[in-house]
Amino acid sequence: MSEPVRPPRLAPGARVAVVAPSGPVAEDRLQAGLDILRGWDLDPVVAPHVLDRDGRLGHLAGSDADRAADLQRAWCDPSVAAVVCARGGYGAQRLVDLLDWEAMRAAGPKAFVGFSDATALHEAFATRLGLATLYGPVAAGADFVKSAEAQQHLRATLFAPETVRTITGRGRALVPGRARGVTVGGCLRLLATGIGTPHTHLGARGGLLLLEDVGEQPYSLDRSITQLLRSGWLDGVAGILLGSWDRCGPYEAVRAVLADRLGGLGVPVVEEFGFGHCEAALTVPLGVTAELDADAGTLTLREPALR
Repeated sequence: MSEPVRPPRLAPGARVAVVAPSGPVAEDRLQAGLDILRGWDLDPVVAPHVLDRDGRLGHLAGSDADRAADLQRAWCDPSVAAVVCARGGYGAQRLVDLLDWEAMRAAGPKAFVGFSDATALHEAFATRLGLATLYGPVAAGADFVKSAEAQQHLRATLFAPETVRTITGRGRALVPGRARGVTVGGCLRLLATGIGTPHTHLGARGGLLLLEDVGEQPYSLDRSITQLLRSGWLDGVAGILLGSWDRCGPYEAVRAVLADRLGGLGVPVVEEFGFGHCEAALTVPLGVTAELDADAGTLTLREPALR
């Protein structure tokens, strides 16, 4: 697994585009998120269709064409230094085939931030642009606007990435040990449903895999992990970091599935690391070489996430 290009870090006054590639966005939360970004001396600009709702499919923030156009326009705008998702939900998989990846490659690297449904875009940026990205809070997310810790960690990652080269999680070893590899992954459902489609990794071989999800019962988590196992997608994985499992049932039941399905891989696994759908969510870079110490609960990056 080769290491992607690291985008430039942000500087005070940088312009940041906020896009909605997935579900509809609550205006009050969006405004709260924009205020936080302005407080960091950033210049956030909202894409034209961020507050749209598709008239026929109400779970989408506007039409596929409009959402794709917003993302591509923001990415190809030379005045924009970073692109931040407004929220997750569902819809990113529907627009990845509508993007002009050659034009986006020509625009050069920039920081991309999002999590959950944005997993589909993280995968596409990695496979089509060879780019490292940030699996972190969304601008209009409740966990972001209410959590000083989540804000602080994302801000440090964007402006002073050398200060967060060691990310200390809040969990413990499910399987002890140390491993080295390139970080990959995100939301379990998106990874499982992306298998066999364009713009997705062929597998996690040699990588440190991040997994988290929301609103999935233990049997559904079992089904998705089993799909990764049966397809060979987990063959050769070096280590695993498990994030949050919000609204996925009692954690004891979730943990039993994780231990059953992942514990036999013979690689270090750390649980409840502290990224994903949780309070004080950490920002974890994807596409960078790092070392996982499951016993210490740390992920140490070989180089800062942004250059």
